[in-house]
Amino acid sequence: MSVLPPAPFGRVLTAMATAFKDDGSVDLDGTAKIAHHLVEHGHDGVVVSGTTGEAPTTTVAEDGEILTAVKDAVGDRASVVAGVGTNSTAHSLELARQAEKIGADGLLLVTPYYNKPGQAGVLHHFRTVAEATGVPVMLYDVPGRTGTQISMETYVAARELDTVVAVKDAVGDFARGVRLRELGYAVYSGDDISNLAWLAHGASGFVSVVGHVAGDQTRAMLEAFDVGDPTRALEIFTSLLPAIDAVMGVPNYGATTAKAGLQLLGVLDNRNVRGPLVPLDDDEVAALRVGLEASGLL
Repeated sequence: MSVLPPAPFGRVLTAMATAFKDDGSVDLDGTAKIAHHLVEHGHDGVVVSGTTGEAPTTTVAEDGEILTAVKDAVGDRASVVAGVGTNSTAHSLELARQAEKIGADGLLLVTPYYNKPGQAGVLHHFRTVAEATGVPVMLYDVPGRTGTQISMETYVAARELDTVVAVKDAVGDFARGVRLRELGYAVYSGDDISNLAWLAHGASGFVSVVGHVAGDQTRAMLEAFDVGDPTRALEIFTSLLPAIDAVMGVPNYGATTAKAGLQLLGVLDNRNVRGPLVPLDDDEVAALRVGLEASGLL
């Protein structure tokens, strides 16, 4: 019997990278390979067109093509959550309606970034997008990227919306996460270094980046905790620390390190990203390799 709370989108999800061809166009076959790789390695959910998917650089049409390709690749083996968060409510509405038509199982809705709206604006954005479809919504709180943190008052008001059911938390305030659970939210860890700690504070699962290269191990850690073996869960987490540091602990991290990791694993044959990101250079790839090898992933 599971000790973990209900997980509306699955337990082990990764915010998956989007593959690009050498000319900068979206590589749908490569993106489908990433999705297939994740589902074959411990995942019961994927998130497309999030930060790691380089969503700020993709068009509405490309987002639709990416979502369709991933849905086709995954089938009924995992939930597919579509990132629809932007810093324009009209743009997010368009993405949300498109995602519903394509058949997304959930929507990831980040706080509008750069604009730095007040809480009234944040709530207006969430309410407008959430009410536009019948698809369940996971809010995404990542003030380090957006410049705005969601207040508890906004969370209380947003929970009145039937479709708003979960939070991807990259704030790292565990006590606040417990309070979000009390409001009825399913809480997902949005920061790999905090995954194990979040389980102890009632999280439903993870939305990972390191899962690109450590899906089986991340799943094993969660399952060890779930069957009442926190010692084993800690052993697995400890073994993953070099990989977490290598993927997330460098300035040029995220899509760049995820794609280089996938290249090292042989899932992708390149590590192309779109500007303003630049791909890892050879020295950075060498450092990434050291971290992955130290965690036994290569």
